[in-house]
Amino acid sequence: MERLLDPKEHFFMDRAAAEEDPSHKQLIPYCVFRCGDRILHYTRGKAGGESRLHAKISVGVGGHINPIDTGDGRVGPEAYFAAVSRELEEELIIGSKRTSRIIALLNDDSNPVGQVHLGVVHLVDLDCEEVASREDALTDLQFSSLDDLRQQHFDRLETWSQHCIEHLAAHRY
Repeated sequence: MERLLDPKEHFFMDRAAAEEDPSHKQLIPYCVFRCGDRILHYTRGKAGGESRLHAKISVGVGGHINPIDTGDGRVGPEAYFAAVSRELEEELIIGSKRTSRIIALLNDDSNPVGQVHLGVVHLVDLDCEEVASREDALTDLQFSSLDDLRQQHFDRLETWSQHCIEHLAAHRY
């Protein structure tokens, strides 16, 4: 993470161009929320920016780092974590205390979305399940066990969420 967030190692480029150029990877905070042994998931609505993921189930909340995140002279880790905070504030209402830690990097070149993005997976532990959506892009929010996600919803999960569920099941953080 130190090297990824080193300001000398990254730059901003036009997002439309970045979405079609696999020679560059866009760094994406991907926050997985857990309360006890239950994981928050939602269905991606049509209002979301990434049309290739519409109607998929996701366990990750987050999004692109934007130039606004570099306000007040923030660079590197400060800009990155400002983006994480901004994305969560834009997308969710969280009525719970939370702790967060980075547990993995997610690089999946098996599909066009993964080819242009690198996920930074944050595990966010909540005290209670008081979470609501602020956006139409996140619909049908609910918590389910890892086993239920693996057995009942796995085929509808977006690829990154499949990787995260398998990782969490294998490592039991």
